[in-house]
Amino acid sequence: MKSRGNRFRKDRTVTENKLPECDDFATGRILTPYIPTKKEECGIFGVFGHEDAAKLSYFGLYALQHRGQESGGIAVSDGSRIIAHKSMGLVHDIFNEEILQSLKGYVAIGHVRYSTTGSSLASNAQPFVVFHGNNHYAIGHNGNLVNAVELRRELERKGAIFRSTMDTEIFMHLLARNLSYGIEEALVETLKRVQGAYSLVMSTKDTLIGVRDPNGFRPLCLGEMEGGGYVLASETCALDLVEATYIRDVEPGEILIIDEDGLRSIFPFPKKPPSYCIFEFIYFARPDSNIFNQNVYMFRKRLGTLLAKENPSVHADLLMPFPDSGNYAAIGFAHTNNIPLEMGVIRNHYVGRTFIQPSQAMRQFQVKVKLNPVRGLLKDKSVLLVEDSIIRGTTTKTRINSLRQAGAKEIHMLVSCPPHRFPCPYGIDFSTKGELIAASHTVAETRDYIGLDSLNYLSIEGLLEAAGAVSSDHPFCLACFNGDYPVQFVDEVGKHCFEDRDPMRPGCNLRA
Repeated sequence: MKSRGNRFRKDRTVTENKLPECDDFATGRILTPYIPTKKEECGIFGVFGHEDAAKLSYFGLYALQHRGQESGGIAVSDGSRIIAHKSMGLVHDIFNEEILQSLKGYVAIGHVRYSTTGSSLASNAQPFVVFHGNNHYAIGHNGNLVNAVELRRELERKGAIFRSTMDTEIFMHLLARNLSYGIEEALVETLKRVQGAYSLVMSTKDTLIGVRDPNGFRPLCLGEMEGGGYVLASETCALDLVEATYIRDVEPGEILIIDEDGLRSIFPFPKKPPSYCIFEFIYFARPDSNIFNQNVYMFRKRLGTLLAKENPSVHADLLMPFPDSGNYAAIGFAHTNNIPLEMGVIRNHYVGRTFIQPSQAMRQFQVKVKLNPVRGLLKDKSVLLVEDSIIRGTTTKTRINSLRQAGAKEIHMLVSCPPHRFPCPYGIDFSTKGELIAASHTVAETRDYIGLDSLNYLSIEGLLEAAGAVSSDHPFCLACFNGDYPVQFVDEVGKHCFEDRDPMRPGCNLRA
């Protein structure tokens, strides 16, 4: 492996590359934020030892677009310095051939973002790039720090100046204070201070680094390119697209360092039982990915099978999902039950990010532009819906109303996970209890609010059985279902906690 980094460094020069106009780091401008319709989390990707690392990262981010649609970016190094391009929007809107050609280098990291701390603003787009001590550093983060407010308050008291409102910047401030000991020791000291969920890709001018928190909340895997070089990715679907061979997952608590000498790992924390986010299986991950040593598609099919076993008396004229979230559990249910599976709602795949929000009088149009019921199929029918989750209930309520208008006689719903009753501080966008309908409503009240004839959820026992973990000694985080938090946190902190200084607003912890 010694030659892989060097062969891409020889005789390579980089012309002056001005940061893109859309990046407020260069211009000081903050653009109007794009507010996506799909609420997910972040995707990260890294490359070492490929002569066209930026373009490889572009394709990797394309595969991970489902994990974040607010902003994206790529930072690349030629061995001398890091240059970056990032902006609001989707990957194909941010990059073109000219931009990718300008990002020359053999080390790169990429990021697609859905915000869980900090607003959807250009200043919060990642990777986050800094110049310190005559060196460049870039970082991309998937997760959420539960002690971010405490750390930021401490750093500001010591004179730190923040240029974003995301918790990712905290990593860089802590790292900079320890770099005199070298990058590896600085990483160890930094990670000792942070608490919560984090999968990181990071680069210096000649090194790629992957980090996973000791609980392993968020996935991160390692692959190898056929012609040499390594990649890191949130999910294996990104490895498939760039034709990298999966080697292994980055282990919980591991710092994986990739440079011209090959791979080496640091394990600075005592080993502990993992707490893999089970909602990654239920919703976040792409069905063609393998995460936490299991295939997502097959997991979701098993959820549907167990839904059928737990609800043997449910009858309807047809079974249908809301595409695409409930598709695979619906397939599993149909394989177990003799209710015919139909696609009673058609998804418009061409709804882009520039969609104009309708007026109050046109609210139904907002729903129909993405999902439209098949009236001829649904009229006078008893319908059984399989859905992956109900979080706030507002979207589901609107969709059910559209089925009623299409003529459905009865609408019954089965949800392929238990009710979400507790907030998630580990990187999912329901960080306060008030956002969860199941936290304050019974199943019957939720049913009536949404407008269903019946509503049933999969049990926690069924969820664990689908994961092949029927014992109490399982490796999954179920905190959003049962309130059993693997990493404790002091208070519910809203995603805008670094922006809203109003002490009366829930989730604001920046007051003195």
